[in-house]
Amino acid sequence: MAPRLTFLFSGVVFGLSAGFSPGPLLTLVIAETLKHDIKEGIKVSIAPLLTDIPIVLITIFVLSRLSKMLPALGVVSLLGCAFLTYLGYESIAFRGVDIDVEQATPQSVRKGVIANFLNPNPYMFWFTIGAPLVLKALNIGIFSASLFILGFYVFLVGSKVLVAVVVGKSRFFLKSRNYVYTIRFLGVILLVFAVLFLKDSFELFGII
Repeated sequence: MAPRLTFLFSGVVFGLSAGFSPGPLLTLVIAETLKHDIKEGIKVSIAPLLTDIPIVLITIFVLSRLSKMLPALGVVSLLGCAFLTYLGYESIAFRGVDIDVEQATPQSVRKGVIANFLNPNPYMFWFTIGAPLVLKALNIGIFSASLFILGFYVFLVGSKVLVAVVVGKSRFFLKSRNYVYTIRFLGVILLVFAVLFLKDSFELFGII
């Protein structure tokens, strides 16, 4: 696979995984959709586009300062491997989503933004996975890095919008085999990426 397509594929996979996997923001998307309508769920889905810019810029800046410190980058890759392993395990063990609509209070884009800012996963993802991949892509060219970021956010937001639309039409989707198996399949791919990050960490430590 051409390097550019590799980074695009990585962005798509991570975007789908982050978009479909249970978490604070997806819970808000589902709750808002069930309590109100699909339009409100879609509004919450766009929160990452409003919150992630400073996270992305800061993590890329910090890691770029460490670009000559290979052991430090090795530690980051090792943390990325651990985080991906955790996400992969959670996805493979996934059994469906339960939402108590009666307890779901009305949410808004503002609350979605706050929830995403307070969620540690975006920070963990960009520091241990996203930023290292962007820096690696920049060694090839800015277009490769742009493909990764574009693929990630198009499929991150797009998958949450899809969940809002489908849940708005049938809440049983959250327990359906298609949804559960999709999450589990993405979990397997995440574990593959975890192995690749482990390999990168060994290379940065000079072990292989």
